[in-house]
Amino acid sequence: MNFHKFSAFLTLSLAFIFGTFSARAQSDYRVTCIGFYNLENLFDTLDTPGKNDSEFLPNGSNQYTGFVYKDKLKNLSRVISELGTEMTPDGVAILGVAEIENRSVLEDLAAQAPLKNRNYKIVHEESPDSRGVDVAMLYNPKYFRELSHKVIPVLLDDDKGGSYYSRDILHVTGILGGIDTLHVFVSHWPSRRGGTSSIAKRNYAASLCKKAVDSLTALNPNVKIFITGDLNDDPINESIKDILNAKGKVKDVKPGGLFNPMWKKYKTGDGTLTYNDSWNLFDQTIISSAFLNKNQKGYFFQSAVVYKKPYLLNKDGRFKGSPFRTYSFGTYIGGFSDHLPVYSFFLQKIVK
Repeated sequence: MNFHKFSAFLTLSLAFIFGTFSARAQSDYRVTCIGFYNLENLFDTLDTPGKNDSEFLPNGSNQYTGFVYKDKLKNLSRVISELGTEMTPDGVAILGVAEIENRSVLEDLAAQAPLKNRNYKIVHEESPDSRGVDVAMLYNPKYFRELSHKVIPVLLDDDKGGSYYSRDILHVTGILGGIDTLHVFVSHWPSRRGGTSSIAKRNYAASLCKKAVDSLTALNPNVKIFITGDLNDDPINESIKDILNAKGKVKDVKPGGLFNPMWKKYKTGDGTLTYNDSWNLFDQTIISSAFLNKNQKGYFFQSAVVYKKPYLLNKDGRFKGSPFRTYSFGTYIGGFSDHLPVYSFFLQKIVK
């Protein structure tokens, strides 16, 4: 494995930046980075039967032309290429994504110049979501080897006594860094459309995720799990705080439990998207307790980041300071996404 190594003098920099290592520490560490990015309607320009993609066609309401598609790919690849590079030149080893139309748009994204040399592999299954958008996962084979994947269907009740499918939850199992078996859950839980009536839908999606997590921890309380996605809820909302039971403080996490590093960020006003001039933190990175022990052979959790570079935000106008998105009221404005990306660093001590 060609991992990026941090020598003793860089450990001092880590201590300065993150405040978790002693200045006397003399160990080297391997670093890996796992993230998530809602790509805000990354569609192709083709009319796909069975997909509700009429808005995102050249003659559709958004006039989603080949130029728009290529420009969006260029913009998104720039952002993804930068994620995590402050600690590893290879950037994100694993990236969950949401709001993509199909596998081919990810193939086009991974082939963009800033990402091409990373040779990202794709994990994707078509979702029965009515809007035609899916979740998926990219991974760098230098850092992660997929063993298997499956989807957890999210079947919801509608207002007319029927039912419909929301986005699947993607569960990927693999080997991280040649040492850790890792389970990654990528989600895009039901939206807040409908107000308070939508709460039960996200709670149900959370219960499906929790059931899968509980099945894993029942077999092994030290299992390594990474839950990520656009959950359409903040860390303090019921779906995350109570149903997933993801704690905001390490001291409150029991063996086999979950820790949400985004809880503290949310409490201090950080966020990944805005609504009515207020920040929400819907894009989560939640980890199992097995990542919290820093004295282990495998990877342990180091820090979580909301990537909020100035160029990702509107510079002026009504939405100044909010994420610089692709469209504004149906007009293409050349932005990136209405969400900011998030990622987390994990370190492994190198035994000499």
